[in-house]
Amino acid sequence: MAEENIREFDVIVVGAGAVGENVADRVARGGLTTAIVEAELVGGECSYWACIPSKALLRPGTALHAAQSVPGAADAVTKVLDAAPVLKYRDYFTNKWQDDGAVQWLVDTGIELVRGRARITGPREVQVDGKDGNSYSLKAHHAVVVATGSTPVMPKIEGLRDVPYWTTRGATSARSIPERFVVLGGGVAGVELAQAFARLGSSVTLVARGRLLSTFPEEAARLVAAGLRADGVDLRLGTDTTRVEHDADHAFTVTLGDGTTVGCEQLLVATGRRPNLDNLGLENVGLDAEEGKALRLTTDSSGLVEGTASDGTSGLWLYAAGDAAGSALLTHQGKYEARAAGDAIVARAKGTLHGAPKPWSPQAKTADEYAIPSVVFTDPELASVGPSLQQALQKGINATTVEVPINVSGAQLHSENYEGWAQLVVDEDHKVVVGATFAGPGVAELLHGATIAIVGEVPLDRLWHAVPSFPTISEVWLRLLEKYGL
Repeated sequence: MAEENIREFDVIVVGAGAVGENVADRVARGGLTTAIVEAELVGGECSYWACIPSKALLRPGTALHAAQSVPGAADAVTKVLDAAPVLKYRDYFTNKWQDDGAVQWLVDTGIELVRGRARITGPREVQVDGKDGNSYSLKAHHAVVVATGSTPVMPKIEGLRDVPYWTTRGATSARSIPERFVVLGGGVAGVELAQAFARLGSSVTLVARGRLLSTFPEEAARLVAAGLRADGVDLRLGTDTTRVEHDADHAFTVTLGDGTTVGCEQLLVATGRRPNLDNLGLENVGLDAEEGKALRLTTDSSGLVEGTASDGTSGLWLYAAGDAAGSALLTHQGKYEARAAGDAIVARAKGTLHGAPKPWSPQAKTADEYAIPSVVFTDPELASVGPSLQQALQKGINATTVEVPINVSGAQLHSENYEGWAQLVVDEDHKVVVGATFAGPGVAELLHGATIAIVGEVPLDRLWHAVPSFPTISEVWLRLLEKYGL
């Protein structure tokens, strides 16, 4: 390193993805000087390699299928996608992997960008190996925030480390569509990208150790599986992958637990993610991984990391938000946590917050306990918020469920042969909704109404008077409440 620069700020944010940007924005709005450190692109994984490009790849196929499902419209549209304009559409949303617009936003907001790799060297101290060849010693007066996102978890499969497989980054930034494509993993990323590539012309095989989307209700996951099969995806469920090989002709051979093999030109490994905390220097402030386990950070409702070594004056300085905090690996939830952490940092710096924030205050991520929404953007969509029945019972809630098929007039008008399913999880002691799941075309837009009902603890007899418009898919709320007995 050519030169060391020592600089001081009120707050240092490590990671300039969506979460880090939101923390920095909140503390800058609060009048605190702020630096944000990023080794890659400002905007992070979501903007360039995850949420945005994957949805840009999925949306054209969903729109085409929606038109093909409506008599009259079906006669006016093509039968297959042209991959080239879809990839161009994806490139538009990623700004061709250039972050100049995001950098300009930082400048306009008054946030200082330090490009490089950060390492925490002590309480409120961050060392940055700058991409410009310089070394930067940053000191924070109030807080350091870890917002470094997550990284893929690689399964232990013989031969995998020796082959040029894709993670989600490779798939979402693909320049061409492989003729044969194998996806390892039946979670959200696996099913979304399997369907996207199938609709773009790949012959897709998806391999999963269990069933698809195992954290969602099975009835809802079955509808997604049917949608994948309708697009020609070969589902190999309940089977392990034992070996992966790659030959001189650039072809993969994937051996499954039942002894069968699958060949392909490209392999995607989408078997989960973990908090990206490697090489951050957290051991320098008393945060060490347990032997044989990956390091995880535990935070309070304001994002303060628990177990941080004090510097002799105050231990209230290290925060984590988003995937790095490891609660729910979802961009919208991470941004919510970021807003809470940013507001808490400002309030503590100004002396208006002492101790833990009150639940439901702007400085507390209360929704982590009540209502985390999640959408799988396959066709059909799967949208869920709050605990499942089993999770609710484990929490000690006296819970029951009510389920109905989505066959209201709005669904029938939406598409020919519409198939959908809806479920509410009800707290019988308080007569409120605590969880909801919807599966079917276009159901993602139902989810926020359910989230509001859960967060607002709207009694069922009051919810009965929230009249759904006719003819919309939202009429399923009426059918659910009628089946419940209202």
